Amino acid sequence: MPELPEVETVRRGLSPAMEGAVITKADVNRADLRWPFPPDMALRLAGQRVMRLRRRSKYILADLHSGETLLIHLGMSGRMLVSGDPLGRFAHDHPAVQKHDHVVLHMDNGARITFNDPRRFGAMDLMPTATAEAHKLLARLGPEPLGNEFNEAHLVTAFEGRNTPVKSALLDQKIVSGLGNIYVCEALFRAGIRPTRKARNISAARVATLVPIIRQVLTDAIEAGGSSLRDFRQADGELGYFQHSFDVYGREKAPCRTPECPGVIARAVQSGRSSFFCPKCQR
Repeated sequence: MPELPEVETVRRGLSPAMEGAVITKADVNRADLRWPFPPDMALRLAGQRVMRLRRRSKYILADLHSGETLLIHLGMSGRMLVSGDPLGRFAHDHPAVQKHDHVVLHMDNGARITFNDPRRFGAMDLMPTATAEAHKLLARLGPEPLGNEFNEAHLVTAFEGRNTPVKSALLDQKIVSGLGNIYVCEALFRAGIRPTRKARNISAARVATLVPIIRQVLTDAIEAGGSSLRDFRQADGELGYFQHSFDVYGREKAPCRTPECPGVIARAVQSGRSSFFCPKCQR
C-alpha cells in the first residue's frame, strides 16, 4: 500500500493539472471500490473547480468550489494518472480506457485524470469541506510527521508506558499519521533502534531523536518520487526511485551499509508484517 511519500508524490504530480481547473465531466464506471461511491458522484463533480489539492496522511483531498471535498485513497494498487496536460509536464496522449479505469475526470485545461485500481481496495468519497476532518477515515488520525504538531514532546509522551514494540507504536496512525512499514523500518535503522524494542523502554532522549530522522527519511523518499515495489506509479506513470536507497527494507541477508559494521540484515515478523534491521547496529 502506498505510504505518505508515494501519496505526496502523486498529489504533487496531480496539482498542476487539477488545481484551479474545472472538472467538465466525471465518468464513474462502477458503483463502488472498497466502499460504495457517494450518491450522484458524477453529477456532484461535474462543473466544479478544484480550489486546492492537499494531503492528509495517506489520503488526497481535493477541495471543490461547491464546498465539498473529494477524498481519494489509493488502496493497495490504485493509481492516479494524468494524460494530455496542456502545461507540457505530461507528454502522454489520452490512452484508451482500460478495464480497471474506474473513475475518469475530464478537466477544462485538456488534462484527464484517471483512477485505475485493479484490486479495488481504493476509495473515493465526497464530504463537506468545512467538516472534512471529522470524516470517519480522518477523525482519529494523529499529527502529520512533516508538520509542527509532530514534535519531540509529542512522541515522548506517546511512548511513555507503552508496552508495544516501537515499530508498532510508530505504525499506530493515532500517534503519527501516514507512516507505513517501509519508512518505519528505514527510520529505526537510521536511529539505531531495534524494531522489537518496547516503546516504554527507550529513553526520552532516544525517542526525541526519532522525530528529525523520520522527517528526513520521508523527505528523502519524496524527493526520489516514492518507492515502487509492485503497483505504485507517479502521476505521469513513472516509477519512484527510493527503493534503490533502502538501507534495510527488503535486504534480508545483505551486508549492513553502516561503515565498518559486520552485521547482516535480518528479518522478523511483527503482527504479520516483515521488519528488517541490523542486529549489530540497532539495539
